[in-house]
Amino acid sequence: MEEKKWDKTRNEYVGGYKPSGNFGAGTYKKTFTPKRPVKTFRDLDVYQKPIECAVLISKNIVPTLVKLKYAYTERLMDCSLAVPLFVAESHSLRFADFALGVGYLEKAMSTSNKMVVYLEHILGLYGSKIDQNLIEDLIGRYTESRTKMFHLEKSWKRFRTEYGDEKEKKGAGGFKY
Repeated sequence: MEEKKWDKTRNEYVGGYKPSGNFGAGTYKKTFTPKRPVKTFRDLDVYQKPIECAVLISKNIVPTLVKLKYAYTERLMDCSLAVPLFVAESHSLRFADFALGVGYLEKAMSTSNKMVVYLEHILGLYGSKIDQNLIEDLIGRYTESRTKMFHLEKSWKRFRTEYGDEKEKKGAGGFKY
């Protein structure tokens, strides 16, 4: 396998294998900016992106679908709003009942998958009659959010194990609405 070499004139790697990350790419940040701490569910990226998607769907897609008489418009709206709702609930519930909180996060992941199905269905039915670029962008956002939710779940489980919450029975359950 040919190794990539840095071309100073083009400011990029040329040929062969390109290392992943910022290695030699000249894109290092000059200053360190730490991640903002998560104080509420609103600080989570997995909440912010789906709520943006829900707004975009409400403003840009639903009016067109109503004109086209799409049979599942209301389900689409409910589903788009369910993703950030499940994330918000899971963030709070994980302290009272960890398993239930993780369950709600998993519901958010499955609802993200449902949104992809709805959007692909719309794309298949109304291809040229609807903004295809927006639909593709939303599909990408939901897919990315779903992946980030999975990583968040793993992070919560790792945190629980590292800080002994399991041993101390914190979030052990018994929480009821």
